[in-house]
Amino acid sequence: MPPEFQPSSEDLARYLEQRGELSKPWNLQMLRLKKLKESKDSMAPEEYISKVQEAHADLMRLGQFWKGREQEVFGGIYQPCELIEPLPGSPDDR
Repeated sequence: MPPEFQPSSEDLARYLEQRGELSKPWNLQMLRLKKLKESKDSMAPEEYISKVQEAHADLMRLGQFWKGREQEVFGGIYQPCELIEPLPGSPDDR
């Protein structure tokens, strides 16, 4: 996959479901932010900002898991840590 590829929220949900990781709160937040990003054009700017602020507040309640993963969580750039999990599509991927 080229680095510019951005999966849709449906693709992301399917991927997380196949890996059995759809119930992890940080993955649900990633999915929530992806869906929010997709619906941005159909929302009023104030509503979008409000929803982003709600998502941010919920994310902060999850704890410190996001430290060092800001680009992934807030920027939508998924960069899995090779020490924790293999890269998607690699020979070690489940």
